[in-house]
Amino acid sequence: MPDERLPLGQTIVLGIQHVVAMFGATALAPILMGFDPNLAIFFSGVATLIFFVITGGRVPSYLGSSFAFIAVVIAATGYAGSGPNANIAVALGGIIAAGAVYTVIGIVVAAAGPGWVERVMPPAVTGAIVAAIGLNLAPIAVKGVSGSQTDIWIGLATVVAVGAVAVYAPGMARRLPILIGGAIAYLLHFVLANGLGLAKPIDFSGVAQAPWFGLPRFVAPVFEANAMWLIAPVAVVLVAENLGHVKAIGAMTGRSLDRYLGRAFIGDGVATMLSGYGGGTGVTTYAENMGVMAVTRIYSTLVFVAAAIVALLLGLSPKFGALILTIPGPVIGGLSIVVFGLITATAGRIWVENGVDFSRARNLLTVGVAVVLGAGDLTIKIGSFTLGGIGTATFGAIIFYHLLRDDRAGEISAADGAAGRPTSR
Repeated sequence: MPDERLPLGQTIVLGIQHVVAMFGATALAPILMGFDPNLAIFFSGVATLIFFVITGGRVPSYLGSSFAFIAVVIAATGYAGSGPNANIAVALGGIIAAGAVYTVIGIVVAAAGPGWVERVMPPAVTGAIVAAIGLNLAPIAVKGVSGSQTDIWIGLATVVAVGAVAVYAPGMARRLPILIGGAIAYLLHFVLANGLGLAKPIDFSGVAQAPWFGLPRFVAPVFEANAMWLIAPVAVVLVAENLGHVKAIGAMTGRSLDRYLGRAFIGDGVATMLSGYGGGTGVTTYAENMGVMAVTRIYSTLVFVAAAIVALLLGLSPKFGALILTIPGPVIGGLSIVVFGLITATAGRIWVENGVDFSRARNLLTVGVAVVLGAGDLTIKIGSFTLGGIGTATFGAIIFYHLLRDDRAGEISAADGAAGRPTSR
């Protein structure tokens, strides 16, 4: 259980297992934004330790790079999609703003209880926001595999490899589809490119030149109002993610963790701010590591301290970071298709598990409008205030849902609305 402790050796081994579980997504997200993946891994370790301290070691979670930031960071920085992002500093200011908003929400939840969060963002709204994020990111994934016909086929092979691992791999390997599937696709690209010359070869010169140990290259933030307004709304998405994760862990352990929800928000918010101050990505609790807990049935929070220390050590190895940067573009694109698709599909899971009734026009309209706003990336500008597609979808879903009345007799059913049949009032 969370408050119980294993022998040191077992704790370290399980910690390494959690690092392996989080690695694929934590390294992929910064690459898609042009951040240093090694620095992101370093700050994931720092973030997990901060979370452990602020929650008093009561909530077992690993904090890794959040995919919710990708679209807004790209929009705020004008990132072209490959290589280092020249405007990272501007994005960092926005990430810090999101962490600050998140922390304030956590303080309010700690003082007033979590009930109001669930009333403001019921499952219909939460699922709509998640679906909007996934669809907003879809063009980025497709662009990543569209360089050439060879790139397209390698990207699709990556998707197949990840799917095969997720469905057919034995035991714990099934919980690591991004890592193992990505490794298989990396090897395939190496054979086709470096061996047969059918694509751009992987360049290992950076790996050879990088030292084994060294301090990360920290980046200082720059605070620009436009970027901060654009990125800060992601805090609402992080709240929804963390809320679902804390409740899921409570269900797995048989112990409600709702009383720690405010502290979990604060821990994640403070960790996001600190990561932003040093050049890392925004962070969030990771479902990948929840999967490991579900398989092993070990929820000891000290295991995550061990995982955080391992991540810190990896982040202090420039050679390891240089190796990550050799991942070919079409492989990254293929992984993105899977990850962004899973984000979108998670919305369906939220609706099904919570019994969202789509015969009610309130739910149907809220979801439909939010998804289109996010997928179409509608940007609203009022003076210096800019709200990107994800922010528009997020606040649009919340506001629209609460503007519509929840009168069952006055609702238009999905079937009646589609068929154009008159309905009772």
